[in-house]
Amino acid sequence: MYIDWMYIVLVLPAVIFTMWANANVKSTFGRYSKQLNSRGITGAQAARRVLDANGLQSVAIQQIDGELTDHYDPGANIIRLSAEVYNSSSTAAVGVACHEAGHAVQYAQDYAPVKFRAAIVPITNIGAKLSWPLIFAGLLLCSFAPRLIVLAYIGVGCYVLCAVFQIVTLPAEFNASRRAMDTIESMGILSGDELTGAGRVLRAAALTYVAALAVTLMQILRLLLIVGNRDRNN
Repeated sequence: MYIDWMYIVLVLPAVIFTMWANANVKSTFGRYSKQLNSRGITGAQAARRVLDANGLQSVAIQQIDGELTDHYDPGANIIRLSAEVYNSSSTAAVGVACHEAGHAVQYAQDYAPVKFRAAIVPITNIGAKLSWPLIFAGLLLCSFAPRLIVLAYIGVGCYVLCAVFQIVTLPAEFNASRRAMDTIESMGILSGDELTGAGRVLRAAALTYVAALAVTLMQILRLLLIVGNRDRNN
């Protein structure tokens, strides 16, 4: 039986970290979804205040189905909030809603990481689709023609584009959270322990992006080792 020790040693710890991060964000959100803010402001109302304060009256807010499916759609210029965020006056809901409003503000102000991320989406999607077929083809065909190992290296290069996208995503996510917390505090939407609760939810959410990047980077290292070993053996 073949055991992929490279996966076990390199990738699996990052995968476990990702599983923990995802479980942590759900548990943290669940905990602070029970902490209601003293002003009774719902997630939708908080997001609206942030948008209006930044002159973004044109950005709509819409309720959608699902759990933690909240996001800003720049193409439609709409913030979509799950029911547990849209209608809730919890500190968790306010934090998440204002975070998405922060993304809308980023686009309105041409925040550089967001613009760059949007620009590389097409090439990243192409790279993600081509990476594994090229890697498999290169590893298979190099047995007959050693020079074809270059296909596998190109495939790894395509996979690297996914990491580039995730790296650019990190400052955008952290910046949106910072904007959210600064606005929540300056507008007096939350205060004291309420502000702490919202901050913990956003930090837990940000950690999931860090964990996803860790998986991708470890996978790249594993693939480079596999392709490099095959290249040397040929």
